[in-house]
Amino acid sequence: MSTVSSDNSTAEYVTVTVDGQMFGIPVLSVQDVLGPQKITRIPLSPPEIAGVLNLRGRIVTAIDLRRRLRLAARPEGERGMSVVVEHKGEPYSLIVDSVGEVMALPESAFERNPPTLSARWREISGGIYRLDGKLLVVLEVDKALDFGPVAEAA
Repeated sequence: MSTVSSDNSTAEYVTVTVDGQMFGIPVLSVQDVLGPQKITRIPLSPPEIAGVLNLRGRIVTAIDLRRRLRLAARPEGERGMSVVVEHKGEPYSLIVDSVGEVMALPESAFERNPPTLSARWREISGGIYRLDGKLLVVLEVDKALDFGPVAEAA
């Protein structure tokens, strides 16, 4: 998790877009960025799990971030990109709409999650950066890949 610092230190993020929202994944968490991949569905898997893909001989679980965040499905015919991260020693592919650039942002500009941020985004976010009229939500990979018991609203 980023911390606010008084010096000129920066934090680097790979920017990705999911349903029009920009997210930042810490650079040190990213192992690979891939274009559209052939994904094999896994029967009876949770809806967030798009399936598995083969990355240089390793089986990688693919997580659809749109489904994980309970957003609208990707438009028909559009294929997402994959950002490969590691969680508990295993590789995972986060399927996003697009991958942007690597941004080095001053840690002094980092803010905690505002109360107005959607609850489903707060559960996977470490905080935010306000950038020229855009909001960059910092994605905490461990939280995004935590599929433990989730309390559903009754």
